[in-house]
Amino acid sequence: MRFKGLACIALLYGVFLFSGYGVLAGSEKNGAGLGLHCRYLTARGMVSAQFLHSDSGIIGVSQCPLLKKAVDVVE
Repeated sequence: MRFKGLACIALLYGVFLFSGYGVLAGSEKNGAGLGLHCRYLTARGMVSAQFLHSDSGIIGVSQCPLLKKAVDVVE
């Protein structure tokens, strides 16, 4: 049972390492509610992203995306 769990975690780590994607770790509004600061956990560390924010989602995004591709990828 433990081996399957560890193997699953190792597989996910490898997928995130070679694909360059990160999972949302936290977010906060900034700049009088006009900006959204999102932090993503990747296999190589934390990555930050800034998005234009509106509650309706018409201009910018209403919330941070769950997955985000990081700039640098291991090839």
